[in-house]
Amino acid sequence: MGVEKIVFYVFALIMVSSATMVITVRNPIQAALFLVLTFFASAVIWMILEAEFLAIVLVLVYVGAVMVLFLFVVMMLDINLDRLREGFTRYLPFGVVIALAMVGMIISVVGPENFGLDKFAEPARHLADYNNTKALGLVLYTKYVYPFEIAAVILLVAIVAAIALTMRRRENTKYQKPEDQISVKRDERVRMVNMPTEKKK
Repeated sequence: MGVEKIVFYVFALIMVSSATMVITVRNPIQAALFLVLTFFASAVIWMILEAEFLAIVLVLVYVGAVMVLFLFVVMMLDINLDRLREGFTRYLPFGVVIALAMVGMIISVVGPENFGLDKFAEPARHLADYNNTKALGLVLYTKYVYPFEIAAVILLVAIVAAIALTMRRRENTKYQKPEDQISVKRDERVRMVNMPTEKKK
């Protein structure tokens, strides 16, 4: 067994263990930290698979931005942990059914007939000057350009909808009105003041 396989199995075990801890621990802060550990282990596995761009994006975007924001929101909210414990045991059978359904779907997609060891026993090695970011961009903007654009439009609609649903105008809050700023006239904002010149003594 080579060094790469040892590193893969070690970080795969860390990833599976931390992902299990995310859904089993009772404290939401600890669950978020275990999720960060899961992201780091996934990034290491992607580095082993020569997907450096995806690994760096996972660390920068999810760990550096999304998880920090998630931790900030969780720590600012007043979460009732006793109620969470009651809900965990109440919805446990339903969660087990959903988990088994997800495992079945994953096995049907990532099965031996699709990704078996006989087909992909050894991944193709690339030279040192190979740029996987360029290869990913070529595939993304040629073969999958329409799904990429559709996903971008869906995300844009979701952002606009979230802003429209959460935006509340309060009386004591100062906010800008673009229609008033565009229709403003010179006499409404500028006032000419005549002042006598000062004489030197």
